[in-house]
Amino acid sequence: MLRLGATYRWGKYVPFIASMERLRFYENGVILDYLCNSKVDLNKLHSRVFGLGNKTYEHYNKMAIYVDQRLEELGATRVFELGLGDDDANIEDDFITWKDRFWPAVCDFFGIEGGGEEVLMRQFRLLEQPNVQPDRVYTGEIARLHSLQNQRPPFDAKNPFLAPIIVNRELHKGGDRSCMHIELDITGSKMRYDAGDHVAMYPVNDTEIVEKLGKLCNADLDTVFSLINTDTDSSKKHPFPCPTTYRTALKHYLEITAIPRTHILKELAEYCTDEADKEVLRSMSSITPEGKEKYQSWIQDACRNIVHILEDIKSCRPPIDHICELLPRLQPRYYSISSSSKLYPNHVHVTAVLVQYKTPTGRINKGVATSFLKNKIPGQEDVRVPVFIRKSQFRLPTKPEIPVIMVGPGTGLAPFRGFIQERQHLRDEGKIVGETILYFGCRKKSEDFIYAEELEEYIKKGTLTMKTAFSRDQSEKIYVTHLIEKDADLIWNVIGENKGHFYICGDAKNMAVDVRNILVQILVTKGNMSETDAVQYLKKMEAQKRYSADVWS
Repeated sequence: MLRLGATYRWGKYVPFIASMERLRFYENGVILDYLCNSKVDLNKLHSRVFGLGNKTYEHYNKMAIYVDQRLEELGATRVFELGLGDDDANIEDDFITWKDRFWPAVCDFFGIEGGGEEVLMRQFRLLEQPNVQPDRVYTGEIARLHSLQNQRPPFDAKNPFLAPIIVNRELHKGGDRSCMHIELDITGSKMRYDAGDHVAMYPVNDTEIVEKLGKLCNADLDTVFSLINTDTDSSKKHPFPCPTTYRTALKHYLEITAIPRTHILKELAEYCTDEADKEVLRSMSSITPEGKEKYQSWIQDACRNIVHILEDIKSCRPPIDHICELLPRLQPRYYSISSSSKLYPNHVHVTAVLVQYKTPTGRINKGVATSFLKNKIPGQEDVRVPVFIRKSQFRLPTKPEIPVIMVGPGTGLAPFRGFIQERQHLRDEGKIVGETILYFGCRKKSEDFIYAEELEEYIKKGTLTMKTAFSRDQSEKIYVTHLIEKDADLIWNVIGENKGHFYICGDAKNMAVDVRNILVQILVTKGNMSETDAVQYLKKMEAQKRYSADVWS
């Protein structure tokens, strides 16, 4: 069986190949190269492929589609149809629907008798450890014990640097939303960054919600425990660093506020003492149309997390150790760095909107990372956050005289603030710098026009040309896409006649798609291209790193 995950870029693709007899792990595209270039006969191989992707991206599940096709070309027998999961919708539902049809087909193909009802089995067993020495208990470290107390480089995803927050100020001038400008001090870390890179931060769950979950599970959160994999051959001995306390696990290692997937509901149903409650959870975890509809309305649309579910289904009281096994691992949050290391070699700037909203049930949901950051005020006892740098392909042209166009509404401005700083620095050094054009948009100029004064200074110095769209400052809404449409001649002059670079940062689902479509039309009308040629021109720009997108959905 070949399980394919979405790729960050071709060169770093890491697939898994598994069979009944053996599981082997290949890194850095070895299997991809093998499939592309080999003429080996695979007629004895039985294949089935399920791919993971996101439809908001252009090459949705391209890898899975290619591998499925290539395996067939090399003679493999496809045991079951290709499955595709879409993370923009419900990727778990996609997989479960595929899997429920997959197993009967495989059993039939191999002449194996299928087994009746699915049996829920725990992957980890609980070991409570009241006598373990305190200095052997994890307190939030990602990998190495005491790594947060005894810091040593190199710093990365498994060994983050505790960076002090030296600035945390509000950027919005009004309205009911908040946008923070945060500066992290990375002095002594030996971490280096370039404009366009990302800083990753490990957040901590809110104490109130941790306590609430502990109470709902009747747990002593200070109990020291380990979860140990029942598969002794597995390389993953624990779901997170162990031994630790339930309090630490819930605060540092588990996604409490995420919308639970259906498999979690299926497990929770077994702890309901009320049959009606049990049936509700079982229904929502099923793939029936009624179950899917209920899951969509009661879980997803209502934005219920694990705490909300246990509050509303009062007969469901699972043990805290099983909750710790079921919940996904708390992931680092990535932010586009909004500064240039040419000006700030020891500081990393972050621009982040506070996530906070009222749900249909009347609850207030808060973003884990931005709420965590909001409370980190310089001058308080501990304002350090665990961070590391992730390198990006989002880069200014190596020749500063090349013109650039940047499209960054809202916090999409973040990486372009670093770009502009860098272009100004180059001008200050006497270098010739090409046109630097920014398309920025927000709701109201008087409320959420972030970094307005800075940007005005760059305009006065002749470094920046800025086009702004304030969507709610007039009766008819105006967005950056409208400005780009109007500036067809300017766009063509930069990307067509002068071979400039074009950058987008922000929403992948709507804004980035709309901008790309407008560019195609500009290439058609101003570049006298067919639509097919215009699309190919943009793809060539991407290959040349002249068209770059740092987007999220």
